Parts: sequence; structure tokens; C-alpha cells
Amino acid sequence: MIVIMAGGRSSRMGKEKPVLKVGGIPMLLRVYREAEKVDETITALSRNTPKTRELCLREGIPFVETPGRGYVEDVTHLLREFGPFISVSSDLPFIRAGDFWAIKKAFNGKTSLTGVLPLKLVPKDLKPATYLGYAIVGLNAVGAEGEDFFELNNPLLALNVNTPQELKLANRIAGMVGR
Repeated sequence: MIVIMAGGRSSRMGKEKPVLKVGGIPMLLRVYREAEKVDETITALSRNTPKTRELCLREGIPFVETPGRGYVEDVTHLLREFGPFISVSSDLPFIRAGDFWAIKKAFNGKTSLTGVLPLKLVPKDLKPATYLGYAIVGLNAVGAEGEDFFELNNPLLALNVNTPQELKLANRIAGMVGR
């Protein structure tokens, strides 16, 4: 199962990120269309995201409620509810089905996998969160026994849209790459 995390407060953006458009398409829809090619997919919402709930209802996207107190609390809630799953942020507009397939194939259902991108693959204009020489991306496998890194190779996963400037950049990239 793939769970799209779309219940956050979007404090840096100031608006609900999942409904913001990149290339004329809401980011949640972009992520959902790729995820559903790979596995059963639901969206995790909270009281923080009423517009995202409206989008899910309008588009027929299945969703589940989370407490909405923070990412870790919501993931823990989902793990108790569904067992191991693939987690993806709703603000990764350039994720591809192949990215989901790669982490799904590597996931043993027990050890969590944190999706990372080698820094040499990160486009120069992007400033993602980094740790131990990797960019941390918003695609993970959630299990209950430990954690490992999982290297991905899609450079555009480094663009996690959190600010108005990153949204503008994502729209420029969408225009260039036609996605």
C-alpha cells in the first residue's frame, strides 16, 4: 500500500500544498496518478487540509483521517492502522511510478527505508535537506524494525515544494520537461 501524506499544516507555504498546481495540475493529483500505477493508494488527510479533502472527494481519491499533530505522529498512527506501507509526500510533483517501484521492490516489510538522493544528482538550484552526504526525499517505506537509507536516482525528487519560491521553480521545470 502507498500512503500519500497530505495532512500537514503547510506553515512555510501559507496555503494547503496538496491543492497547489504545478504545470496546471494539483500536486496531490500528480503524485496520486503515479502511485496508483504501482499499488493501492490512499491519501492521509487531517483537519488541517479541508481543501485537500474537497479535491479528494471531487476526484474520487480514497483517503483516511490522521490526527494531524505532526508527521511522526501521523506515520505512527498509519503504521498501527495499516501495517507496513510506502509513504510519499504530496509535495513531490516530479515523482514517477518507477521511483515507487524501486522502493517497493527493496522493502522487506520490516525495516524502514528512507529515500535519499546522492548529492551529486541534486540540481544546483535546489537546496534540499541533507544528511550524511545525501538529500533526504519524501519517499519512504515504513516498517517497525530499524531504518536504512535507500538510494534513488530521479534528480527531481530533490524538489520538495515547501515555499512559494519552490513552487515557482517547480512550475518553470514543469514547463521545460513537459510534465
